[in-house]
Amino acid sequence: MDSWSATTPVCSWIGINCTSGNTVTGISFNSQNIGGEIPPSICELKNLTILDLGNNSIPGNFPTFLYNCTKLKTLVLASNYFVGKLPNDINKLSPNIQHIDFSANNFTGDIPSSLAQLKELITLHLDSNLFNGTFPFELGNLENLEELVLAYNPFSPMKLPRQFGMLRNVKFLWMTQCNLIGEIPEEFANLTRLDHLDLVENDLVGEIPSGLFLLKNLTILYLYRNKLSGGIPSSIEALNLVELDLSQNELTGIIPEDIGKLQELQVLNLFQNKFHGTLPTSIGLLPSLREFKIFSNRFSGPLPPEMGLHSKLEDFEVSDNAFTGQLPRNLCAGGSLLGVVAFSNYLNGTIPSSLGQCTTLLIILLSNNHFSGVLPPKLGFLSGMFTSQLSKNLIWLDIRQNKFSGELPSQLSKKLVWLDISHNKFSGPIPSSIASWGNLVEFRASNNQFWGNIPVELTALSSLHVLLLDGNQLSGELPSRIISWKSLDTLDLAHNYLSGPIPAALGSLPRLNTLNLSNNKLSGQIPPNLARLIGWQNLVTLNLSTNSLSGKIPKAFDNREFNQSFLNNANMCSDHQVSNLHRCSSSQNKYLAVILVPGAIIFLMLLYFAFYKINMGRKEENSSEQQSWELKPFHRVDFTETMIVSGLTDNNMIGSGGSGKVYRIIVNDSCDKVAVKRIWTGRKVEDALEKQFLTEVEILCTIRHANIVKLLCCVSSEHVKLLVYEYMENHSLDKWLQAKKIDNEPSSMQSDDNIVLDWPTRLRIAVGAAKGLRYLHTECSPPIIHRDVKSSNILLDTEFNAKIADFGLAKMTVKTGEPQTASVVAGSFGYIAPEYWQTKRLNEKIDVYSFGVVLLELATGKDPCTGNEHLNLADWSWQHCCDEHPIIDALDEDIKEPRFIEQMVKVFKLGLICTSKMPSSRPSMKQVLQLLNACSHYENHGRTQMVNEE
Repeated sequence: MDSWSATTPVCSWIGINCTSGNTVTGISFNSQNIGGEIPPSICELKNLTILDLGNNSIPGNFPTFLYNCTKLKTLVLASNYFVGKLPNDINKLSPNIQHIDFSANNFTGDIPSSLAQLKELITLHLDSNLFNGTFPFELGNLENLEELVLAYNPFSPMKLPRQFGMLRNVKFLWMTQCNLIGEIPEEFANLTRLDHLDLVENDLVGEIPSGLFLLKNLTILYLYRNKLSGGIPSSIEALNLVELDLSQNELTGIIPEDIGKLQELQVLNLFQNKFHGTLPTSIGLLPSLREFKIFSNRFSGPLPPEMGLHSKLEDFEVSDNAFTGQLPRNLCAGGSLLGVVAFSNYLNGTIPSSLGQCTTLLIILLSNNHFSGVLPPKLGFLSGMFTSQLSKNLIWLDIRQNKFSGELPSQLSKKLVWLDISHNKFSGPIPSSIASWGNLVEFRASNNQFWGNIPVELTALSSLHVLLLDGNQLSGELPSRIISWKSLDTLDLAHNYLSGPIPAALGSLPRLNTLNLSNNKLSGQIPPNLARLIGWQNLVTLNLSTNSLSGKIPKAFDNREFNQSFLNNANMCSDHQVSNLHRCSSSQNKYLAVILVPGAIIFLMLLYFAFYKINMGRKEENSSEQQSWELKPFHRVDFTETMIVSGLTDNNMIGSGGSGKVYRIIVNDSCDKVAVKRIWTGRKVEDALEKQFLTEVEILCTIRHANIVKLLCCVSSEHVKLLVYEYMENHSLDKWLQAKKIDNEPSSMQSDDNIVLDWPTRLRIAVGAAKGLRYLHTECSPPIIHRDVKSSNILLDTEFNAKIADFGLAKMTVKTGEPQTASVVAGSFGYIAPEYWQTKRLNEKIDVYSFGVVLLELATGKDPCTGNEHLNLADWSWQHCCDEHPIIDALDEDIKEPRFIEQMVKVFKLGLICTSKMPSSRPSMKQVLQLLNACSHYENHGRTQMVNEE
């Protein structure tokens, strides 16, 4: 400490609190990077009442010498490296102690019942540890307890102690995700001073005790993410409720009228249940309501007509129900409305004109309804009547699958990113003023009635990624000049009346992966410049069929991969008879053919007989190879083995590894993709290995988990084994962490600027990957040890949800007679546990070590092979701490924001624990997941959005 000096009084030192002159009463060294043990002499300060050593790196067992601090009232040891069990005689702490916080450590075993003898306790925080025993019912005797936090511990399964009903003075009970199994005790209705009740994600079953809705002081009731059934009690007297969240359960029944009595209610979340019936009109009268989310239920009938009229409503989400009638007219009456989400209902009529005057709106999602008419003028869809105030805020407008009509506006929100008006009855020309829609990323207007030319100004939208104008009545020629479509990856203008040549400028779009110009009246030859799309190595779909094109197919497209791209162009030809096109030829070629063909036939016949036996043997082998493909599905698939095998081309290869090459293959007209791993090639698989392969695949195909890449089917022949997986659009985590620019990456990653994943996304990826590994270790029978956990085997879908890949494949590649130690695929440098290098012995702790390296990658942004052959990322991180450097200095500078630093430090520490040299010191993946979940919730003991468990 800079302020500590022998020349200055102790009481002037930072972190030291004194009273009555030089009497030390408090020590607060929170977040000071302390790494040593606590000196026993600290209790020589006889008047010490506060000791806060939280968020440091203090190791060891619980310091029992703190029993000698006889006047201690507050003891904070949270977020350190304490291990072992809490002592059974912990009641020897000061009898005056009021506040204990031991959260975010590595304490194990039971919570000692003797804690209940500390009668003055007001707050007790034991969350985010590794307690794997039980917690005592005697805690219910702590009459002064106001806060009890036990969340994020792998407790043994148990029912909630009935004695908790004795906690008559408790104000805050937080037991989120404690692996509790059972029902909510009726005795909780006796907690008359209860202020907060949070029982989130505990696998609770049964009905909600009716007494909970009678507690007069209850303000927060969180029961979401459980398995509760039954309905909401009809009698509600908890009139001080501010937030009620019963979402993501199995609740049924109707919403009682008494819900309208909750005059303080601000948050009402009932989404993802099985509620039915009509909504009480009294909900629309609630004066404090700001968040209303009831999507994914079975509600029907009209929406409350006065919704939003009496409160400052912010979020209105009623999608995926069966509501009828019109949208309430006054949703934005309070001037705070941010979003209207009402898709997938049976709503009709027009959109209220008041939404056109709502300057706070960010999102409008009304797709899949029966809305009709024109949109409100001030919403921006009647040319010349656009409100500039609204243009400052609207980001996302999705009204597809309705019956709207009218023309495109001459102006639109400058912040609008997503516009989907597909499958409506919009008409008129596309205005040249469309160039002002500068931030638009996706413009979807398929299947409307637009007519006229495509203005060149449309090509000025530099942020545009997706443009869908198919199924309209557009005519004229395509713009020959493209101004700024450098980001465009999807262009679909099919089923229009476009004419003239295909612009050569389309070949200059480096990210274009889908080009559909089919079913038009395009003419002329395919410009050679279009072949550059293959040179960019992004092109996945090309459809120029059913036009009036002529001439020869460019050589780059004249192959099997584009076999269906040129159908129904009568005047086109192919050198290789692509699809139904005739072969390109000339009169000279025909003349030479008349002379040479007979001689060639005679020569081939002689050659045939001369090598009859050799050729016959090869033909039989090739025939067997071609006809022996067998597809074994594990899910419903809409493709054949022929589609898979024909896609195994170099153009489709997206990667390779120790167990084979990986291909991206399109399998249907909807451009759906799969990832295909080719395990063996060029040799007959040995019988024993074949049997082992089939056994392993049988295991893999039974796995069903949201964080495991789905194995769709197996395609096999005598020489080749193909595993077909779901395709992950955002590829692997390592490409995002290192921002590598390599071929076949998604277009969103190919940028002059480095793409950096922010910290919330990284943490969500860590939680998802941990869930997948936890499932492999604890839920599979037999358990599956991955053996090659690394960031390149963590794949990301379009929403950056993490999925584990390549699990179980290491064992499949072991040859007959080799020891079952995975010596062939032993992992990747930087990720391999030290004991595995030496012994090759397999257990789940080698996966924990490797996952710890991934956590360090996420926190530091560094490569796993940082250093040299003697110093990888795990060793570097341990050395960094051993040298007493601040952990904050090791964190990724690109994402190190003050609001995320505490979470990043916790993940870094967890990475260190997982990469401990001693396997016994590493937590299980179940415990790792608990700690990551704790980290996600640590900053906010209220509602925090997280990735769901299975």
